[in-house]
Amino acid sequence: MRIHICAVGRMRQGPERVMLDDYIDRFEKTGRSLGLGPVALHEVEDKKGIGMKAEAELLRRTFPDRVQLAVLDERGKLMTSPQFADTLANWRDDGQADVAFVIGGADGIDPALRQTANFALSFGKMVWPHMLARVMLSEQLYRAASILSGAPYHRA
Repeated sequence: MRIHICAVGRMRQGPERVMLDDYIDRFEKTGRSLGLGPVALHEVEDKKGIGMKAEAELLRRTFPDRVQLAVLDERGKLMTSPQFADTLANWRDDGQADVAFVIGGADGIDPALRQTANFALSFGKMVWPHMLARVMLSEQLYRAASILSGAPYHRA
């Protein structure tokens, strides 16, 4: 099952980028034998004044037509890491070929795009910078693959 991380804004080189790349690499290595991955990172322009609706249209162009659409949103579902792992496994086992995780820009995700999503995931009630949200998502993807493979990374 291919994973698409679709985000507003371009991540520059720096510590967040190093962490993102590291967790994606770990996920792809661990997930390969589980039928998870690869990960494609799709970034759209973060132009001031473009608005959420225009950002949503740019985001829609980054993921395939028949996709399990998951938005990252503070109003979404709070999950434990094992629950997230089970969700990924269920999507994979149901034959889902692509999953797109959408991370909005400074103003969030356009309500119309949010309403078309099959799933909304929350990393808590706080709002996170979209650069950190990418790192947090990539870490949880790796953690999910570790849980599903029985690796000792997750200790709960």
